Amino acid sequence: MNAMSMLTGKTIVVTGAGRGIGAAIARLCAQEGARVLVNDLGVSPDGDGTDARPADQVVAQIRAAGGTAMANHASVADPDGAASIISDAVGHFGRIDAVINNAGFLRDSIFHKMSLADWNDVLNVHLTGCFLVSRAAAPHFREQGSGAFVHFTSTTGLIGNVGQANYGAAKAGIVGLSTAIALDMQRFGVRSNCVAPTAWTRLVDSVPLDSVNRDKAEKLKSLTPEKIAPLAAYLCADDAADITGQIFGVRGDEVFLYSRPTILRTMHNATGWTPQSCADTLMPALRSSIQPLRSASEIINWDPL
Repeated sequence: MNAMSMLTGKTIVVTGAGRGIGAAIARLCAQEGARVLVNDLGVSPDGDGTDARPADQVVAQIRAAGGTAMANHASVADPDGAASIISDAVGHFGRIDAVINNAGFLRDSIFHKMSLADWNDVLNVHLTGCFLVSRAAAPHFREQGSGAFVHFTSTTGLIGNVGQANYGAAKAGIVGLSTAIALDMQRFGVRSNCVAPTAWTRLVDSVPLDSVNRDKAEKLKSLTPEKIAPLAAYLCADDAADITGQIFGVRGDEVFLYSRPTILRTMHNATGWTPQSCADTLMPALRSSIQPLRSASEIINWDPL
């Protein structure tokens, strides 16, 4: 390991780090000098089962490359499990400097056919899990006066996609959670940011494709998880100490900076509004600023760079 690497001396937790994006981030953080806790429950792409091997294999890869890592196999959606992720890192490495909330899975369905179980399970892992792990780390960050959260969101939550109401709601909620953490924790020197990745992983590979999307999918296969890792690692470094409350996207060699929701136009009526005045005055004035409903693939419609 390079003694002058960007993350030397830091302890970083990466959830969902047994495969894909999480594994790539864990390996790069270790390469940059961090001590890494690799968390993964080892579920299937739709959240079923458990398997300790993925997390253990990533730990073995990091150690074989000269890095320092340990595994944790708890569920982020379980309060005790989430707490154990942080306590294991602190107990084994002596401190915690950053949390990368990446764990998740997909259970896609058209909204009106989605089961309550599929809704709850996806929300529990993506959103509640993000909250539980972050909450467990927060007292340590507050006490030491520093810390970084990197939460993984998605273009499904930021823009929208068909058939992913549970996933989109969870990922949009993560943005709100990250903003709240950034505001609540800024006085303690703690920062919180989001990253929306586009990469070919086993989760993406599990989504059924029609003939229109198959050609796009072939192009996406060049977008490896390793392309996502550098920004996530950087956001944990001291060099990023002034970056908080932001939403980034990564697709191949492109990095996006997303805007947060803001007011586009205002209208005032001194006598108050009625349904009829909304129809006659309000909507005609606002209509030119109303944004069309478009999916993520329609907005990000150029080939990966």
